[in-house]
Amino acid sequence: MDIVFGDQKVTVAEVKRALANKQQFVQLDDGSLGILPEEWIKRYSLLFRIGEGKAQNLRLSKYHMSVIDELYNERNEEELFVQLEEKYDRLRGFKSIREVDPPAHLQPILRPYQAFGFQWLNYLSEVNWGGILADDMGLGKTIQSLSFLQHYRDTHDRLKALVVCPTTLMFNWENEIRKFAPTLSYHIHHGGERTRNKALLENKNVIITTYGTLRSDIKLLVEMEFDCVVLDESQAIKNPSSKVTKAASLLRAKHRLCMSGTPLQNNTFDIYAQMNFLNPGMLGSMEFFRQEFAIPIDKFGEQDRKDHLRKILFPFILRRTKEQVAKDLPEKTETILWCEMEEEQRKIYDAYRNDFRDKILGTIESQGMQKSQLTILQGLMKLRQICDSPAILNEQEKFENHSIKLEELGREITENISNHKALVFSQFLGMLALIRKKLTELEVEFEYFDGSTSAIDREKAIQRFQNDDKCRIFLISLKAGGVGLNLTAADYVYIVDPWWNPAVEQQAIDRTHRIGQTKNIFAYRMICKDTIEDKILQLQDRKRVLARDLIADDEGFVKNLTREDVEYLFS
Repeated sequence: MDIVFGDQKVTVAEVKRALANKQQFVQLDDGSLGILPEEWIKRYSLLFRIGEGKAQNLRLSKYHMSVIDELYNERNEEELFVQLEEKYDRLRGFKSIREVDPPAHLQPILRPYQAFGFQWLNYLSEVNWGGILADDMGLGKTIQSLSFLQHYRDTHDRLKALVVCPTTLMFNWENEIRKFAPTLSYHIHHGGERTRNKALLENKNVIITTYGTLRSDIKLLVEMEFDCVVLDESQAIKNPSSKVTKAASLLRAKHRLCMSGTPLQNNTFDIYAQMNFLNPGMLGSMEFFRQEFAIPIDKFGEQDRKDHLRKILFPFILRRTKEQVAKDLPEKTETILWCEMEEEQRKIYDAYRNDFRDKILGTIESQGMQKSQLTILQGLMKLRQICDSPAILNEQEKFENHSIKLEELGREITENISNHKALVFSQFLGMLALIRKKLTELEVEFEYFDGSTSAIDREKAIQRFQNDDKCRIFLISLKAGGVGLNLTAADYVYIVDPWWNPAVEQQAIDRTHRIGQTKNIFAYRMICKDTIEDKILQLQDRKRVLARDLIADDEGFVKNLTREDVEYLFS
């Protein structure tokens, strides 16, 4: 390009220097000043700042094509000739994303916006760019990415993918693969006993691992060539200097995908590392990004920088909110959040389980099933409490608070549900007390009531939760919250300690799913893997009829158990 004032020329480097110093003029050869008009700076400044070059040429990275949006709209042929018209047009308007049929068995399952998400993921892989699937929590990001992986395998006759996710989501991925992509082979690479055998891993279509394991095993994983790497809850790599972010960036993959309902949590800088993982170099160096975007946007709220950044990111982020796709959603979506106990909690659980198993089977042996019911109930109750936290056991010996559910609930509330409101139910007052403490530490505003809360205080709590935007969480004991409540401000429900009576849980979920509710509801049951909670779910599956006919009290459940059931529950 030529930059001319009268008959005097200026180099690209001089304009870049002036813009960097926030000056509106450049020094001309004859000693006078060339003024850069405000309108001109507005239109071209970003182009000069991100383009590389000194004399008459300005080179742009392919990732920055959306920056030339304004130029493109106002261009005339002499001023700017864009050779990348077709590709840019396709990128800018998503006008020509190729319609690809989703895998046949998923076609009837995918909702319209999920089918579009699948098309978008295919499109990104065709143009060889990485992107963030940033749909709101609960909209089915996993099934969208699985349909893409399945399609990739079907069309290429091979697939080697790595999925990295928080520990709680490992089993979620496992269940979703079994359900929606049963022909894909998978392997969970996690835990002390995990294999270091590269050949075994290379044999699978999908390797599921956690961020912690990725960091520890990066030497092994970096030796492998993946067709696709998926980072689930990718805000885990938002700190560019953390070891896990560096490890993720070392992975070798043809295609990269991030999934996060909250890619931007606290500030603009959160997006940098995720984009750098997806499309290395796209946002320049860390320092450049900080000076050009993070500081002007977060500190000074500069709207034009925000708009520029949005234009750069626009083609690489697909975000749909619940409100946007409401007509495609069922009224109520229920999901299991799997939690894997850490060592201390597991140790206490196993010790109690073994103890009760011997005691109960002994009692059944000597007195029969009928007379053992109290001991069984007692055992079940203790094990359920340990799944929440051993600290809530009412025992002589006091245990420390080791609770994977508490950690996960904290993460869900601060990272996943953004500004939505949620109801949190627990059957145990001790657990509710621990959650209150946790929310206070996290500086999350909440309301609370249990059976002992007076009617006046209850009403106050309800009014505040329904009407105060700052109050996002309502903690309720399952028994107190079962009836007569109308909490339509919430659209997320967490049941911290699910029980075997589905009717009681449905009542809790329906606190928010009432007349006057215009939002779609997402309900999550928190279940500890390989524990009494997990077994009760499986028992419910085995005994659907029993679960349906259940009487509302715990004794009803125990009355219908056989000796085999008891052995299974305490195994």
